[in-house]
Order: sequence, then structure tokens, then C-alpha cells
Amino acid sequence: MDVTWRIRGRTITITRPFVLGILNVTPDSFSNGGLFATREAAVAHAERMVEEGADGIDIGGESTRPRAYEVSAAEEIRRVVPVVAGVRARYVDLPISVDTSKSEVARAALDSGADIINDVSAFRLDRRMGDIVAEHVAGVILMHSRGGVAEMGTYQFAEYGHDVVDEVVSELSVAITSAKATGVASDAIVVDPGIGFAKRSEDSLRVLAGLPRITALGFPVMVGVSRKRFVGELSRVDKPADRVAGSVGANVTALLRGARLFRVHDVAPNRQALDVARAIEDARRPPGELSVPPDSHLPGFAGRPPIPDSR
Repeated sequence: MDVTWRIRGRTITITRPFVLGILNVTPDSFSNGGLFATREAAVAHAERMVEEGADGIDIGGESTRPRAYEVSAAEEIRRVVPVVAGVRARYVDLPISVDTSKSEVARAALDSGADIINDVSAFRLDRRMGDIVAEHVAGVILMHSRGGVAEMGTYQFAEYGHDVVDEVVSELSVAITSAKATGVASDAIVVDPGIGFAKRSEDSLRVLAGLPRITALGFPVMVGVSRKRFVGELSRVDKPADRVAGSVGANVTALLRGARLFRVHDVAPNRQALDVARAIEDARRPPGELSVPPDSHLPGFAGRPPIPDSR
């Protein structure tokens, strides 16, 4: 089913899986820390991700890896704002998200051209975030987590009762109510169950399996499984950058359970797999019930000669 998302005065209709490319401009990211720490390298990587099929870019200036240290708002602004401005100068209409839990950073990023605030604390850590998002009529991603920046990537607060999905739904519901109370519009909200954040691997698996209960909240759902620890444990792959295939598998499964947005490091393989999976799911319905015509649903498909099968 197609969903809509209002960001900065425009509504985008998500007719295919929305791939949000990860652009970390931190020196200590768990996966690719330091690779894109300069403005030029970061903008070049954003261009590569767009060429590979990213629908938007998510720029982050503070790591949330286990035991990460908190950086000041001034330092985070120094890292993020030039990259936001550079990507915006390159792409006028590209949705740009900024991954931050600080209202000062959110304001500076939105003033520099960002459209969306991706808050891993869902406004828990800075109650002014809602006011900033509402003032700028920005889109927002509210992610489930527990603890501060240094703890949310650990198991310190990963204590749940008999039903982790029920607790995630309950805590996301509180975050949604709080955001709306500050003036954030319902159609500006996307929710993220926070895979790997204050969750052991078995918790993350149960949350992914229980995604239909999270989509029942009535908001588009984003998942961020890319290169995560649980993928490495299941696939027995230690190096995060080598967990591409496992991450793609988890994303396709999440799509089949109702997720519509996917935050990824590796755009090309996820783009291809998610588009194919969505097309197959659409083909299960009678032709008159397809969400969009097949030739417009698959990017670059219309007008091209058929590709021969190889054997």
C-alpha cells in the first residue's frame, strides 16, 4: 500500500520502497567512521548513493555506536551543516534527513536546507525538538530507544517483559502523542522501532517479526537493520561492511511485514532487492488493483527493451 509523508510543505507519495542512504560524517561510526569526514568526500558519497537509487540522504554527525561519546551541539553543527548545504546545492528536491537528538543542531540543519529530522531518541533527550520540527513544518522520524547516546547502543536498558513488541509499540505511542502535542502534524511522522537500540539480538528479531503490530499505529514505518550486530551474529560475519547480504535479507523481510522506508549503507543491492520484492508482491493482486502501473513502478523500466534471460 502506498503511503504519504509531508516534509517542508510538500507531500511525497511513497509508491515503492523508500531507500534512505546513510551518510555518516563522524570520525567514530561503527561501520565507516572517518571515511566521509570532509565536506567534499561526504557530498561525493551522497552523489554515488543517489546514482545507485537512493530516494533520500540521512546525514549524521554523532555516532550512536555502543559506548559512543556525546559531542557538543557546536561540534555536531560544524560537521553536519556544510554537508547539508553541499548536498542541497547539488540536489534541489532531494529529501535530506539529519540524524540528531539536539534541537540546536536540528534548527541549524533545517535552516541550511534539510527537510527531515531523524531523532533516535524520539524527542526524549531534548524536549525542544518538537517545537523546532513544528516551526519548520519538517518531517520527522521518531525512533524507539532507551537511555542516552552512550547507552542506547548497549544492552544496559534492554530489559523487557514477556512481549518486547508490545513495549516498543507502547513507548512509540507515547512519543507520537508527545510530538503531536508540540504541533507536529500526524502526516509528518514516520516511526522506527529502533532495531539494535537497547535491544538484544533476540529482541530485534521479535520486533522485525512483529512489524505488523507497529504499522498498526497508522504511521509509515522505517527500519534500520543495515550492518547491525544481529545480522552479523546470524550470518557469522564479524566485519560490519561485509554484512550486506544479511542486511538485504532482513530489509526484504521487513518490507513483506509492512515497512516502507529503509535506512541503508549499501544502496545498490538494497534498491534492487526491495524493488524486485515489491513488484512480486504487487503481482499477487489482480492487475486492476496494482498500486501503480508496472512500467512506472520500477525505475528505468519504461521504454527499455526486454532483457534476455541468461542460462
